[in-house]
Amino acid sequence: MKPQTENLENHKQKLYSAVLSDTLDSLGYLNQVLSPGIRPLDDSSILCGWARVGLYLPIYHDDELVKVYEKELKLIDSLQPDEVPVLICHGLKHIAPWGELLSTRARYLQAAGCLTDGSVRDVRVIREMRFPVFTGGITPVDTKYRGKLTWYDVPGKIHGVYVKSGDLVFGDVDGVVIIPKKLVETVLNQSLQKVSDENMVREKIVSGESLEKIFADHGIL
Repeated sequence: MKPQTENLENHKQKLYSAVLSDTLDSLGYLNQVLSPGIRPLDDSSILCGWARVGLYLPIYHDDELVKVYEKELKLIDSLQPDEVPVLICHGLKHIAPWGELLSTRARYLQAAGCLTDGSVRDVRVIREMRFPVFTGGITPVDTKYRGKLTWYDVPGKIHGVYVKSGDLVFGDVDGVVIIPKKLVETVLNQSLQKVSDENMVREKIVSGESLEKIFADHGIL
């Protein structure tokens, strides 16, 4: 059982990337937010689930030996509820490992969404499905002849952040945060408390208190 799985939907509704980033900063983890450039297909979507890492390499042909889709299909078919395929293309936008059919299969398996630094296609349909997809680009091309998933459930690095299968992925319109598995429970609990504290501070701001006094009194801004 992954930690906090039973409360994941609750955390998805109450938390946001900025507060998770602040909490990780306070714990000394200063490099857990993906560098700018990864965007949601729908700015209202929230990505929250357990990473399943897949690494792509560029290719330039396909034949019966390459078997371009072999491991990609195995990874997607093995997805469990609340998991997120993290498909690392090393910033190569001509590799588009995600589209409508994989979204349909992943949604059937109750996966939480998809994250890739490559590109996606079939955007209109995915938006209509309201399936959370965060991507480095959009293109109509197929992965065939261009990229192949060569390993999965191995460590990787996406937009400057190391990620392993089992880490928690959280993304919203502000960006994407990777929470190492060993820190998940601590980060989620501290982040919920920070949200509560920020709500209190917001009320004081609305009531007219100065930012300087609020920060002096509570150390929150």
